[in-house]
Amino acid sequence: MHDNELALEVIRQIEEAAVKIITRFQVISQVRDFTDSPAGVEKMDAICMMLIVIGESLKNLDKITGGELLPQYPAVDWKKAKGMRDILTHHYADINAEAVFYTCKEKIPQLLTTIRKIRKDLE
Repeated sequence: MHDNELALEVIRQIEEAAVKIITRFQVISQVRDFTDSPAGVEKMDAICMMLIVIGESLKNLDKITGGELLPQYPAVDWKKAKGMRDILTHHYADINAEAVFYTCKEKIPQLLTTIRKIRKDLE
């Protein structure tokens, strides 16, 4: 059995990071909004930091729950979500703005919905 309160705290961290990404991404309508200005690059950097937070927190959540919680929610590809953290952390100089854009637009909203469902289920 896992520590439910600790798991909930990590889930809250993931939820908070996902909300920050969605908020920061609202002004981004195309990939070049990330790449064509210093402000866009800063926005992408800030979003990447939150993607790292999500990936690291997902790894911690897996440890806390013995790897048994996340597989119960298959709407998200958890392996890829955790892997994004590794790519961003270890290959930051090679970050692909298109991949970040796609992740923010297509993946983070579903991740947020699923994380909120997990939180509700655990509470």
